[in-house]
Amino acid sequence: MRIAYLDCFSGLSGDMMLAALVDAGADRDRIEQELRKLPLGPFRLEWKTVVKKGVSALKLDVVDEEQERARGLKTLPVLAGSHHAQGEHSHEHQHHHGHGHGHHHHGHHHHDHSHEHRGHDHHHHDHNHHHRRYKEIAEIIEAADLAPRVAARAQAVFEKIAVAEAKIHNVPVETVHFHEVGALDSIVDIVGIALALEDLEIDRLYAGPVPTGNGYVRCDHGLYPVPAPATMELLKGIPLRQTDIQKELTTPTGAGVAAALVRQFGPLPAMTVEAIGYGAGTRDLPDQPNVLRVLIGHPC
Repeated sequence: MRIAYLDCFSGLSGDMMLAALVDAGADRDRIEQELRKLPLGPFRLEWKTVVKKGVSALKLDVVDEEQERARGLKTLPVLAGSHHAQGEHSHEHQHHHGHGHGHHHHGHHHHDHSHEHRGHDHHHHDHNHHHRRYKEIAEIIEAADLAPRVAARAQAVFEKIAVAEAKIHNVPVETVHFHEVGALDSIVDIVGIALALEDLEIDRLYAGPVPTGNGYVRCDHGLYPVPAPATMELLKGIPLRQTDIQKELTTPTGAGVAAALVRQFGPLPAMTVEAIGYGAGTRDLPDQPNVLRVLIGHPC
């Protein structure tokens, strides 16, 4: 039996976890090939090695090529006017995240790990086709001809998040509109994680206590405490780790993965470690590397 331990001392997000699993040896080409079975429109995965506070880690960016093209068209007139205007525009989006989106969306906008530019990419286009309902996402995964355990794990994560969202917003589960988690990048992260776990033949997942971070995030409903309500709902029953960091460390996607797939939380289980992976977040934290470490091996 193979197990994996998530050493999430700087929090947990979908992109960090997928990058950590690939860094630990999951085949990224095979994962991407399987992800192409999903009818998500044109996208690509960009991988790069970054150094976070002295620790080398793999960084993943999921690029929605349709949004990229649309953004290219939109920014041309601005660029012709002045670079400064464009600079202010993107700055405003990164800090004033979430207006005009459902409550869930600010998870990726604000949090410490995800892609800030991705956050503001969503700003222009989310209203068109990225508010997928839970039912639609479940059908997409079911129709994609994925290996049974891959499909089951991905469905389990989405179901956990849908139930939490439904409770927070007081709506039926099927009709929950995913905002952040309905966006292409989050679907890729969650299904990608399920594919990576399968590629590495991981039977059980363990994790350390989860730091949520502190402070506030702004979304279209106003200021929310960290962790945001849906994230907090997902983390019920999971040991949380104290931290003084005034940022959102764990996203709804990360919390959904923890709630759905992790069997037990606590210190490192008795295991022989055979592979180690580091997945990087976007921002830099003041006193620690903003990375997720995953340890893979056999129980002993």
